[in-house]
Amino acid sequence: MSVSTSREPERIAGMFDAIAWRYDRLNHLLSAGLDRWWRARAIRWLAFRGHERVYDVCTGTGDLAIEALRSRAGAAREVVGIDFAGEMLKLAVRKADRLQLGSRARFVRGDATRLPCLDGSGDAVTVGFGIRNVVDYEAACREFHRVLRPGGRLAILEFGMPRIPGIQGLYRAYFTQVLPRVGGLVSKHGEAYSYLPASVESFPRPDQFVTILRQIGFSSVRAVRFSFGIVYFYTAVR
Repeated sequence: MSVSTSREPERIAGMFDAIAWRYDRLNHLLSAGLDRWWRARAIRWLAFRGHERVYDVCTGTGDLAIEALRSRAGAAREVVGIDFAGEMLKLAVRKADRLQLGSRARFVRGDATRLPCLDGSGDAVTVGFGIRNVVDYEAACREFHRVLRPGGRLAILEFGMPRIPGIQGLYRAYFTQVLPRVGGLVSKHGEAYSYLPASVESFPRPDQFVTILRQIGFSSVRAVRFSFGIVYFYTAVR
């Protein structure tokens, strides 16, 4: 059965709104808890010193934004989380309130291809597992470049596919067969977790995405494999 990889904003927002209340639990379950480690590694690389403004794009339920404010390796001063899925944002706001983050965490509804941010106003842009869902990820990356100050840093986490023989076959079977079934059963939304592996397959290869970032104008662009290539961590400097 073919799975649509359409990234039209209304479709993606509706899909994530439908699974919002089970999203975090499924992330932890399906990644065996590794999602927390991936986010912590990303924020640790940014090495915040307490004065930074961060734009967390495709923020979802806010886990990466909150990690940026609470990391023991160095926390940012403030984070603005941006997403177009309203139900996901409601959960992000509740988390921030529960953790008493106050005005340091703000969550706004917005489009990654038209960020509601001033030119050069951010010290860092982060994206956790959302860039592949944007209808025009090149336009989004140009927006990241626009809103960062000179010397500002970009950190993107995105799913990939291991290349090591043996591991690749096992993971592909899990990712394309087990994950959609478990995700659909728990979330009661089969399409969302069939879309996930299909969207990863259709996203540019790491070397291609690195080239896109360089062509936009980023420097020091790198793609680092996490967990044998299950996840790629893209870093760049404005």
